[in-house]
Amino acid sequence: MSLRINQTVPDFEAETSDGPIKFHDWIGDDWAILFSHPKDFTPVCTTEFGAVAQLDAEWKKRGVKVIGISVDNAESHRKWKDDIETYGGAPVGFPLIDDESLEISKAYDMLPADAYLPDGRTPNDTATVRSVYIIGPDKKLKLSMTYPMNVGRNFAEVLRAVDALQKAGKHGVAMPANWEAGRDVVIPATVSDEDAKAKFGEFTTHFPYLRMTKDPV
Repeated sequence: MSLRINQTVPDFEAETSDGPIKFHDWIGDDWAILFSHPKDFTPVCTTEFGAVAQLDAEWKKRGVKVIGISVDNAESHRKWKDDIETYGGAPVGFPLIDDESLEISKAYDMLPADAYLPDGRTPNDTATVRSVYIIGPDKKLKLSMTYPMNVGRNFAEVLRAVDALQKAGKHGVAMPANWEAGRDVVIPATVSDEDAKAKFGEFTTHFPYLRMTKDPV
């Protein structure tokens, strides 16, 4: 069974490029993003890790911890960091999880249940390990997405998703298509017009079920 929205994510203990962790303890009271990769020293993955490193200040501003994972070991991760930093032009200030056993990949439903790691494996052997999990301080899954081998992730979209999740949770609103910070938000249909006016002030009614109000701050 795949992980579902609002399900508590599996806890685990693992070795990382920065030392051992217990995942739920590592998250603490912060938000967290777990993003996975099929293998170290691969081209698209190197560009992605570089992009995540470049956004260090943005993650911290939002109270988000980021952590990577692939099916290689911690020593390999530490060596790969040099390439990532050279390409991305920013230090890799986040850990990379060792998942040679595939235990975490399977627990998070990144791989088929019968997946294995043959000798001399290539990235194709772990092709489905290319996922993003946004996890709240309550250790519950808030959003997930999975990409194919040949399409790098858009981390600007991951940031936008974090902004939307945090805003929605704090203010009890919903986000329309292509929402970005500062744009109007949706008033949930479960909120009456009277309560909406008391809570949000003025709002625009497009249809009885679609009401928009200014982005709350």
